[in-house]
Amino acid sequence: MKNPLSKLILLPAVLLFAISCKKDPVVIGKIELKGCSIGDVQLANGMVTSDIPLNKNVILTFSDAVDSTLVKTCIYLKDNSDAHTPVVYFAFADNYRTVIVKHNASLLKLQPYTLVVSSALKGAKGETFVGAEYKFIATGASFTLTKLTLNNQNFLLPASITKVPVTGSVISVEFAQPIDTVQVKSKFTLEGYALFNVSFSADLKTAVLQWPAKLNGYSKYGFAISSNIKSTTGLSFAGFNNTFTTSLDSTLKFPQITDDELLTLVQRQTFKYFYDYAHPASGMARERFASGNTVTTGGSGFGVMALIVGMDRGFITRSQGIAQLMKIISFLETADRFHGAWSHWIDGSTGKVIPFGTKDNGGDLVETAFMAQGLIAMRQYLNASVTAEKSLIDRITALYNGIEWDWYRRGGQNVLYWHWSPDYTWDMNFPLYGYNETLITYVMAAASTTHTIPAVVYSQGYARSGAIKNGKSFYGYVLPVGYDYGGPLFFAHYSFLGLDPRHLSDAYANYWTQNVNHSKINWAYCAANPKKYMNYNSYCWGLTAGDIPDGYGVSEPTNDRGVITPTAAISSLPYTPEQSMNAIRYFYYIVGDHLWGQYGFYDAFDVTNSWWASSFLAIDQGPEVVMIENYRTGLVWNLFMSAPEVQAGLTKLGFSY
Repeated sequence: MKNPLSKLILLPAVLLFAISCKKDPVVIGKIELKGCSIGDVQLANGMVTSDIPLNKNVILTFSDAVDSTLVKTCIYLKDNSDAHTPVVYFAFADNYRTVIVKHNASLLKLQPYTLVVSSALKGAKGETFVGAEYKFIATGASFTLTKLTLNNQNFLLPASITKVPVTGSVISVEFAQPIDTVQVKSKFTLEGYALFNVSFSADLKTAVLQWPAKLNGYSKYGFAISSNIKSTTGLSFAGFNNTFTTSLDSTLKFPQITDDELLTLVQRQTFKYFYDYAHPASGMARERFASGNTVTTGGSGFGVMALIVGMDRGFITRSQGIAQLMKIISFLETADRFHGAWSHWIDGSTGKVIPFGTKDNGGDLVETAFMAQGLIAMRQYLNASVTAEKSLIDRITALYNGIEWDWYRRGGQNVLYWHWSPDYTWDMNFPLYGYNETLITYVMAAASTTHTIPAVVYSQGYARSGAIKNGKSFYGYVLPVGYDYGGPLFFAHYSFLGLDPRHLSDAYANYWTQNVNHSKINWAYCAANPKKYMNYNSYCWGLTAGDIPDGYGVSEPTNDRGVITPTAAISSLPYTPEQSMNAIRYFYYIVGDHLWGQYGFYDAFDVTNSWWASSFLAIDQGPEVVMIENYRTGLVWNLFMSAPEVQAGLTKLGFSY
């Protein structure tokens, strides 16, 4: 017989098992509509909202994902007569929690509408929805763009397109509503002019624009759609402006001439800066075009050498050149000097220093060296058998002998210093360590018969006891001295306008090899164009100091700003005749419509940023005239190197030449 007590114990366990196996009932929840907006305006359920844009998308935000298959039938717009406004499409975001509704036409201004979200809508998991209605009046409408392309590229802001062909381009303008075509052609302009041929799509929503005229190459153009354009229903447009940049127009801008004629043309036109535009009182070169009375010592030194070329090539007569030189010499004799050195900038009318900076209001030894280089070359050009010229020879020698190069050792140090000021003494604190454009300063100092320097000032100061050596290869060209990639190209120009590098060597470099390879590295870098600038190539090259879009700066491969400065390639003509001649042809024939002006080539340009300088700088124009001549005849090199002081100075410093 079974124990009845066991039955009492077993029964609760069975009941417990039965309860644990029974499933919980499924509870279907609800989804909530957390927000509704049209454009930037929030709508409230059951209330009327005004100032609603006519043609903006409706954004509905739910607490959970909705059933996307029900959206098309459960969400719709209706007008005052209960007629539904068709919907073009629905889109979803945030894992179907956000529904984007786009209707197919502008709503009528000042008409009431209702956005219905039916209670038949469900959540993705079957959740129910109570339904909602949003009433609004469309009063803040505008005529809007839905798509804008230039040659099938997006041209809506902030997009800006480059390399647009100068002919055959097409702009397609698509609006959300049909366009009122009355006098519409005048509503699309290029640089303020209605230049387009206009055609329309069948629904009048798209205008296709083509310009019949050829555009200028490498130019920025402003495209505009007037705010006066309207839709067929009278909706207003806010207006639109954008810019694009054209590609290169490779057609010749000037009649073709021989290379020899082209070089003469460049020299003659550039020489005018130093003769026609010289300061009328002093004969000196103005710092830059439109710099008034501010003349520059170094740039004028280059101008003195350009004066040699001008006389020798017959751009002016010898008597005209001598008269100009007399004016310059007379000015230099009376202008402010600081232990024999002139300042960087001088007032061309008074001869008084114009500070280059707050503490740079005294002697500038490097600018003075550039002037001394020009004066010595000119002295060697003059004819001692002519009384007037003999007088100038003696006056030039006196000016040179008056420069206290040794003072600029700053108390006998084995290095030269760039600046000294009677007000700030040596506060500028700029020792001339190489390798850079200041090599000529040491040569002129060593060459002095009155204030010379010993060789150790060069070897320990400028050459840094041999630390100027480089020896590395860049683009396959070995650089004997200097910075990696060579630095700006004026290093190969300023000191070598008179100083002949063709046979010049010392313990650190062969300077012909140095300047040739420096120029080729600069050319190879621009041809490689690692930063993908619009206009860099094997014909368009040259990085040096000059004007840049926001001022003045130094460009080089390690500090590439996208700015090409013509003087860089042109003044390297003796070193890279093929590459430089290609550049001169390119600058003149291909982009000369932008780059060629009354005093030769403008200073610089940056096609990527659609910037073209309108400036001329003495320190950039001068090397072009002189180095082209050195390439053609060696004239200025031969003159400068014939000076006995120069030969003695080079020998003292350990150069062979």
